[in-house]
Amino acid sequence: MVHVGHENHLIAALPAYIQQSWLAQLEPVEMPLGEVLYESGVTLGHVYFPTTAIVSLLYVMEDGASAEIAVVGNEGIVGISLFMGGESTPSRAVVQSAGKGLRLKAQVLKEEFNRAGPVLHLLLRYTQALITQMAQTAVCNRHHSLDQQLCRWLLLSLDRLRGDELVMTQELIANMLGVRREGVTEAALKLQSAGLIRYTRGRITVLDRAGLEQRTCECYAVVKKEYDRLLR
Repeated sequence: MVHVGHENHLIAALPAYIQQSWLAQLEPVEMPLGEVLYESGVTLGHVYFPTTAIVSLLYVMEDGASAEIAVVGNEGIVGISLFMGGESTPSRAVVQSAGKGLRLKAQVLKEEFNRAGPVLHLLLRYTQALITQMAQTAVCNRHHSLDQQLCRWLLLSLDRLRGDELVMTQELIANMLGVRREGVTEAALKLQSAGLIRYTRGRITVLDRAGLEQRTCECYAVVKKEYDRLLR
């Protein structure tokens, strides 16, 4: 049996009768690091509710270069294009931090969304919060330093994890932020020298979260405030 109420905050915010109606339909899935949940332009057959995993939404250029536009963890859902009318999206969804999640057939979600009840209202509020994250990411990547961007990225990831450790290579971080690996190395060393993180063999341990919050730009607080406002 899937105990939906305590794993994904979006599902937990739904009325109990909807949670119960979805109980038999939600499928627990493993979400290994690097798994692609959907590719650009593909019609979605399922939506995903991460529980312990984090998923990165990436925009991929024709030459293969990519940049992250948002992250989704246990606060949200992967696959908003399904109920926003587009059926597909130009972005790619890749598991950024390995873990578990719940999968729901597209048709089940669409039918509940089209009833124009609590599911519709909750998912629209979530989508507004996600759009805020996307917009703030674009602004941050344009106007703020790489180490500020890395701080923002680490804090957003921490908010979606149970612990203070991320399993993440510098190459993967560079792909997420759309920068060269050398830039990530330099930014990570700055944070490590300041005693904020420890980075060894693809594992980042946050030692001083308050210090990261002081060092990051305004973008993290803007995004967090909007999620808290819309998805209490």
